Amino acid sequence: MKMRTYLVEDNSTIRDNLISTLEELAPIQTVGTSDTEKEGAEWLTGHSDHWDLAIVDLFLKDGSGLGVLHACRFRNARQKMVVFSNYATREIRSRCAQLGVDAVFDKSTEIDDLLDYCVAQSKKLDAVVNPGT
Repeated sequence: MKMRTYLVEDNSTIRDNLISTLEELAPIQTVGTSDTEKEGAEWLTGHSDHWDLAIVDLFLKDGSGLGVLHACRFRNARQKMVVFSNYATREIRSRCAQLGVDAVFDKSTEIDDLLDYCVAQSKKLDAVVNPGT
């Protein structure tokens, strides 16, 4: 089952490459993107029935990914939020955990881990949506 995925990333090259990589190597269907905190938070909270996974960068064109994470802290339990950032420090990981983030991945070293996470979460989602198949 493909996970409906929303991406909050302000670098168009990274965004486009990530979308093509995820859609090729993981069960992902991109349902939208944004490059600002406001747009990402508004879409994710306003379309809560239209996404399964949100991938959020911390440094955005306007605002911060932390604001997006904060806005989505009361999401449905099946919806996953992950951070994909060059600033995946111990302090950032701790702050993200406080905001209820499901995982944090470093852009420079953990792309394979993000792919593995997406595959695993898709299998879990499929088991919930299609039990017994």
